[in-house]
Amino acid sequence: MAKTTAREGARKVVASNRKARYDYLITETYEAGMVLQGTEVKSLRQGRASLVDGFASVEGGEAFLEHVHIPEYTEGTWTNHEPRRRRKLLLHAAEIVKIANATTEAGYTLVPLQIYFKDGRAKVEIAVARGKKNYDKRQALREKQDTREAQRAMSHRTDR
Repeated sequence: MAKTTAREGARKVVASNRKARYDYLITETYEAGMVLQGTEVKSLRQGRASLVDGFASVEGGEAFLEHVHIPEYTEGTWTNHEPRRRRKLLLHAAEIVKIANATTEAGYTLVPLQIYFKDGRAKVEIAVARGKKNYDKRQALREKQDTREAQRAMSHRTDR
């Protein structure tokens, strides 16, 4: 009988790109593993990473994560990693083909949404996304405010 632990299936989020959901219209998301060096994993376990300028690309049948900042490990020595190096993503070949076809269309790109640990392994959630126009962003904000006001009105009404 397999022994299950409390941390199985748990997701410990290290970094998230909240601005991506504001700037892009997310069409599809994928979970990918990352090829990391030892000091990168230690730095991620300390909760240090930034997805602000990051993006993903597909070249030669392989997917890569670029411009994601994982700072150097503080206790690392000469074995430390480069903070903004290119990291290979681990995806199935069919997923890579699907992503490559989706990103060849005009206006679509690959954006990292989160870096997290799942069952002790570092994962990244990437999304095929299309950039929003300014009027789309304003409309999304307006809808968010309207729903917030409606919720406030409903809760105020039930309090009486």
